[in-house]
This record gives sequence, C-alpha cells and structure tokens, in this order.
Amino acid sequence: MLTPFTYRSVEGAYLDLLRLASQSPEHRIDARGNVAREVIGVSFRLSDPRQRLPYLASRKANPVFQFAEALWYLAGRRDLEMIGYYAPSMRSSSADGINLGGSAYGYTLFNPADGDTLSPFERVLDLLRTEIDSKRGYLPVFSADEHAIPDNADMACLAGLHLLVRDRRLHMVCHMRANDLDCGLLSDVFSFTVIQEYAAIQLGLELGTYTHTIGSAHVNESNMERVKRVLGEAQQRSAPPHFAFPEMSDTTGPDTIAKVLEHEEILRTNKRDYSASEIANLGIPLYWQQVLLLFEVYRQIQHDKTEAVTTEVLDAVHPGLRWLLARRWAACTRPGDAL
Repeated sequence: MLTPFTYRSVEGAYLDLLRLASQSPEHRIDARGNVAREVIGVSFRLSDPRQRLPYLASRKANPVFQFAEALWYLAGRRDLEMIGYYAPSMRSSSADGINLGGSAYGYTLFNPADGDTLSPFERVLDLLRTEIDSKRGYLPVFSADEHAIPDNADMACLAGLHLLVRDRRLHMVCHMRANDLDCGLLSDVFSFTVIQEYAAIQLGLELGTYTHTIGSAHVNESNMERVKRVLGEAQQRSAPPHFAFPEMSDTTGPDTIAKVLEHEEILRTNKRDYSASEIANLGIPLYWQQVLLLFEVYRQIQHDKTEAVTTEVLDAVHPGLRWLLARRWAACTRPGDAL
C-alpha cells in the first residue's frame, strides 16, 4: 500500500507504532543525551478523528491536559501561566520562564504575522471558502529561524498542518519533523484533530479524515518500561473499552473559546469552585461543559487536595472521560467503579 494504513481511533495507531519502534527499530540514536529507538518516515490515517483518546489503563492518558493544550493552541497563546499549571514539566523548555517558543504552535497559527491583520488560520479558511479543491491550504509552523537560536531546547516538532476540502468534508494532513511516540504523539493528535474539527465547523463542513506523518518516530529508552506495560495490556485484554467521543458543538466559534477560557482561568486560579449544575447553566454548549467539568475535577485535585472528587461532578462527566480520570487519579474513583 502506498497510502497510510487507516485506523478507527488513535489507540490502534499508537499501539502499532509503539510495537514498530520498540521491537523493530531501524536505528538506535542518542540525540542530546536522549537514547532512543527510531523508525524514519511513518504515517497513519484516522477515519474518525473524533476518536482521539486511547483507553489503556497502563498509559493513564490525561484528558485534562489534552483539552487544556488544545484550548491553549486555539487561543493563540504561548504563556506558561496557563499551560504550566496542567503540565509543570513544560516549564523546563522555556528560555525566559514566562513563555514557550517553538512548541507553542497556536501562537504561530492563530496570531497575525508582523504586518498582517489576519492570522494564518483565518487566511487559510478564507482560501478554502472560495477556492474549491484547493491544494494551498497549508499552515506552516516550523521556520528557519528555529535554527538561529543557539542550543534551541524548544524547537517546533510540528512542520505544518494541511487542510483540504474534498466532497464537502474537511481533511487534515499533519507533518511532524519528529514524534516521541510514547509521550508526544497522543497529545499532538488530540490537539490537531480538535483544530481540524473546529475548522470544519467554521467552514460549515463535515469532518473528514486525519493523516499523521512523522519524519523521526522514536521511543526513548527511559520510557521503555511503560511501553512494555502498555503493549502487554493490549495483548492480554479480551475486549478493549470503547467510548464514542462526542461531536463538537456546531455553534462553536471564537466567542465560545473565549468564554470557556474565561471560566478555565477562574478554576485554574481557584477563585471559586463550580458544581455540575452551575456549569450546566453557564450558557456554554454541552461539549464544552464537559471540558469545564474536567477543569473542576483538576481544581479539586490541585487546590483542595481532595481524596475524593465530588460525586456530583464525576457523575456529570462523559463515561469515557470518567474512565480515564479514574485510571489517572485515585481521587476520581467513585464507589463501585471497577478498575
């Protein structure tokens, strides 16, 4: 086959890539002290980009961070103040302790370049509204300037995103210069497919396929024990959990994102807490209410240091997200939950 293999969800692609790189690597590399097993030039396709989460207990995927990162991108931000709360380890990649550089993809995608009035994202949407079957809907992220920064510790792994409208569906092809298959791949696919779905809504189109291409697909030796546990779990289970991920609300636009982020900041800074019923009455679409429920769960864990997240909030969380929360944090386990 010359086209990428198609998967129903990201989980299948993730597992196959882990097997490939860990068990049949083409190269053993040591870049800046990171010893890894590597395969060069791989790709896969998702038939339904909404199925962007893996349900593997050993992996302990973090939906709170993944939604936070996607919103951070959509807002065009690069500050550590927001993203560092959800992923403190990202602070080590900042040169000034205030902002991130190349890894802040949204800053490049959703802000106008110098001398322009529209962001690259807005310009591509305008192009796709008028030029049927265009091949020019490309959003570059990686730039030559990244090489000009001495010992750049935060060089963009994303080369660019390519949006294509075919048969009233919006498809996306993502070009990565490199992907850490155990750590970075899942977050990248999650965020980029959220951006794809958001773009489809702005264009009034159905969601098409998502294709992910990687120059250097690698697994760090330091993560091999977890990789073995994940692959062992996948091999031993009789039937993997399946939760259909909901569709993004078709009214979602820039105002929606701004309103969600307004409440995200309130929760992140612990200015107040929210009950599930309060979130339901904020005037925010159901899809984004789920995100605020996740942020309230995380607020309780981070600020209240609770041993048990309130049942009222957990009961309102989507079953698939609740499954992931329970595997990530013991405080999210409800009475009677089977782990």
